[in-house]
Amino acid sequence: QMSCNPAIGGVAKGQIVREIDALGGIMGRATDATGIQFRLLNRRKGPAMHSPRAQADKKAYQFEVKRMVEDEPNLTLRQEVVDDLLTEVAADGSTKVIGVRVRGDVEYHASAVVLTTGTFLQAIMHTGEVKTPGGRAGEGTTAGISGALNRLGFRVERFKTGTPPRLNGRTIDYSKCELQPGDDDPEPFSFLTDEAGRKRLTDNQMPCWITHTGEAVHAIIRENLHRAPMYSGQISSRGPRYCPSIEDKVVRFADKDSHQLFLEPEGRNTREVYVNGVSTSLPRDVQDRILRLVPGLENAEIMRYGYAVEYDYCPPDQLWPWLETKSVAGLFFAGQINGTTGYEEAAAQGLIAGANAAIKLQKKEPLIIGREQGYIGVLIDDLVTRSVDEPYRMFTSRAEFRLLLRQDNADRRLTPVGRAAGLVDDARWALLEKKEAEIARAMQLLQETREAGLSLMQLLRRPETTWDDMTARLPELQAISRDASMQALYDVKYEGYLTRQGLQVARQQRMAEKRIPDWVDYQGLKQLRHEAREKLGRVRPVTLAQAGRISGITPADVAVVLAYLEGQGV
Repeated sequence: QMSCNPAIGGVAKGQIVREIDALGGIMGRATDATGIQFRLLNRRKGPAMHSPRAQADKKAYQFEVKRMVEDEPNLTLRQEVVDDLLTEVAADGSTKVIGVRVRGDVEYHASAVVLTTGTFLQAIMHTGEVKTPGGRAGEGTTAGISGALNRLGFRVERFKTGTPPRLNGRTIDYSKCELQPGDDDPEPFSFLTDEAGRKRLTDNQMPCWITHTGEAVHAIIRENLHRAPMYSGQISSRGPRYCPSIEDKVVRFADKDSHQLFLEPEGRNTREVYVNGVSTSLPRDVQDRILRLVPGLENAEIMRYGYAVEYDYCPPDQLWPWLETKSVAGLFFAGQINGTTGYEEAAAQGLIAGANAAIKLQKKEPLIIGREQGYIGVLIDDLVTRSVDEPYRMFTSRAEFRLLLRQDNADRRLTPVGRAAGLVDDARWALLEKKEAEIARAMQLLQETREAGLSLMQLLRRPETTWDDMTARLPELQAISRDASMQALYDVKYEGYLTRQGLQVARQQRMAEKRIPDWVDYQGLKQLRHEAREKLGRVRPVTLAQAGRISGITPADVAVVLAYLEGQGV
């Protein structure tokens, strides 16, 4: 089942979904098959910032994934509740997993187990003062696995997340809201989606809508903070800082007199609408009052109230980089149990953990994606190296080599990696080989064709020159597919930047111990995030390596400092 938000992708998350697809995962294909709106975010920025996002039909997505899983060869399915982990101690004193016990005391024996527990470990839902056991509305919780993890010596801690109210779309006055349509020429998530599939994405997209909170809404929230579990002391665990509740927004951004809300349909065959931007655990009567004051929602009926969920997770520094636990051989963790938030981050971990569980049984080297290879590599390295003190969410700023890690080239970066690991089938591999051959052909034509003493490749490097200019000069280029021509365009346009970033990959590894002079003024480095300027200025690290170990400092921050030092001749 989808997470609370019926959307897939977004900034940095869209890159992850493309990488999952490039490695053979099904998320992109399921989204293309069931999406009801597609948008490419940050179109006005460079290609490294382009991020695909889609609204999915929530139930259609669930059943599409269910069908794909059920059709998978060599996969046996059981729907059970796992209560306990089965382990044994080897002669050398090490512990290894040997299976699981499910409700009813039935045992399944296995040499590898992957735990993907979501928000269900000892989960409690909060709506105002009301507490209910469960990890999602209408579903229960499980305590057995938490007990097993504690018994095995794992550190187990608590996080919280939240969800907004759902409304009956029939009762919303959309005339008071701003229309947010999908793209006219939507980009698919899967590299396997062909031109016919692209046409399906275009047809029958559903609109989203935008409205706003106001000062009257904020006043009611401030008056009732004492009834909000996060402020009353009822919840003490941390929530996602970058996806705050409406209560947090009103307190933390007190200077803002309004916040944007997105009204997102949950599917084609339902009127239910997700109110993105008003995640809350305020009491029901307060939720009723604040929505009445939002333009377009004056008469809206709440179908499901917002709530917060507290749940157990295991700090991820207890994992190896291939997501196997350090203390129990054969036991792998993926998703929210590792302290992440987000459907896409969980899917990436599930793919890597599942692959490595199988690879371990084949006695092969584990699959590890490097930071320079993919956002998936950045995600996992951040988790196992830095651990987490708040639910982890991926951002483009976390990737220091984001020019290399674009959403459009995920197949060229990672499909060969997936092929070597046994994740990529012959059809996907043949498609990539054909695309690479087309790119090579395009580059050859650009290099060999000359005009006024310059090659077309030299002309294409000029900022004002487009691919259409090239096809007008050389009609042979029209035979190159859309995807291959885009890759050729970016390879030429950004050749200098990509070469430079490739050198940075090698240089940053060599210069990790580079010393930082004490005269560096971090407040003057405007390229650094505000948080990075504050923490670096307070700690005053003496080396880049020390700077990188400061909590909250990303590799992208270190890369900014390195570039500054080199610019100063240090």
